[in-house]
Amino acid sequence: MHPEAVPTAAHTLPPDPPALPDGSGAAEARRGALLVFGAALVWSFGGALARGLEVTDPWTIIAWRSFFAALFLLGFMLWRDGPAGTIRLFRTMGLPGLAVALCFATASISFVVALGYTSVANILLMQAGVPLMAALLGVVFLREAVDRVTWAAILAVIAGIAVMVSDSFAAQVSFVGDGLALLIAVVFAAATVITRRHAGVRMTPAVCLGVMIGTAVGVGLSAGLRVSAGDFGLLLLFGGFNLGLGMALFATGARMIPSALAALISTMEPVLGPVWVWLIHAEVPAPRTLLGGGVVFLALLGHILWQWRLSRRTALPLPN
Repeated sequence: MHPEAVPTAAHTLPPDPPALPDGSGAAEARRGALLVFGAALVWSFGGALARGLEVTDPWTIIAWRSFFAALFLLGFMLWRDGPAGTIRLFRTMGLPGLAVALCFATASISFVVALGYTSVANILLMQAGVPLMAALLGVVFLREAVDRVTWAAILAVIAGIAVMVSDSFAAQVSFVGDGLALLIAVVFAAATVITRRHAGVRMTPAVCLGVMIGTAVGVGLSAGLRVSAGDFGLLLLFGGFNLGLGMALFATGARMIPSALAALISTMEPVLGPVWVWLIHAEVPAPRTLLGGGVVFLALLGHILWQWRLSRRTALPLPN
């Protein structure tokens, strides 16, 4: 879920700050990398937490999860920016922030609903292709130039997703579930493009507004908000810990390191997520999911490593 970006959100941040030449810059980069890794680790438990719930109504889950995430994020902004700063963040995010909030609300709602139809592995591994989908949307809507390596990675991701969703046509996995998983990746990519076009958009208030929207939608469509004590505890973790804390860690750490490195570290979410579900709930991914997800992950990893190497090469000082 990942969302100031869910692998998926690593590329929705404003431009990276310039690197600092002294030792303090290296220390800050290490701290940022640890925070982003912490976010990916926290996010990776989402599927396992959801699988432990007894409540079957997805709208009840969405209502409580979004509510606890909104409380956490609102508290985080109040602690970090103060009441006046928090109000200013909401007032200045404008229409782009509202668009990002709607994208995130769609993604977080679709994630919970999709869990009722398809495997956690399908959802998370499709999300791994968000950065490359964003590159494709950037070509269409922003007329951004895309190099051959990125095009090759995009084609590989499309091929990997095709292999994954082929289980749907074989009636092994729900077409609705795979469709929602793909929708999550598309709206996250759309949020990436919106933020790239409007670099001043602050993701924390936008995400907080998104989970507020999710709370309203969940309450409106829920069959009832009463849950057991065990489910209440899991929903608290699912919203406050998995979604809220993960976003706060990423929002803080991703500003300290280059976007390519943040994206590389955050790919630990789709890698670890299916592992926790397998270990805790014995949900074994289908062979085509593993094959297609492997293609998606390797394409993404190779592309990010290439971008990181290119950025390091261009950052090297020229010889005298």
